Amino acid sequence: MSFTRKLIITTGVVALLISLLIYTTAHNVVHPYIWYMLGFFVFVTSFTFYITKKGFEEDEDNFQLYYFGSMAFRVLMCLAVVFLYVIFTKERHLQFALNFFVLYFIFTGFEIYCILTNLRPISKKQV
Repeated sequence: MSFTRKLIITTGVVALLISLLIYTTAHNVVHPYIWYMLGFFVFVTSFTFYITKKGFEEDEDNFQLYYFGSMAFRVLMCLAVVFLYVIFTKERHLQFALNFFVLYFIFTGFEIYCILTNLRPISKKQV
């Protein structure tokens, strides 16, 4: 299954869970900006996977450079978003941070899973 298809399925499942939480708890658990956060993570995950994939296709020997570069990009973007939110808003900081980092861990885990499944056939050839 392709990365795009897996990303759409994962995003759909997460969106369904978010909708269910909003329906059952209103916005007591889920921050009102959750949909923007979800869109942000879909974009960042797609972009970092694209960078890693292009880097691997261009230069297999320096895969780690592209992978860790994309992870650094992800972390810096996430820190910037949280920092900007804290500066420009006056309420619900903890709720935003908790929702944001739950999505961060879900999408980071998803990306690591996709990268490992794409690299597994290549590492078996080298053994």
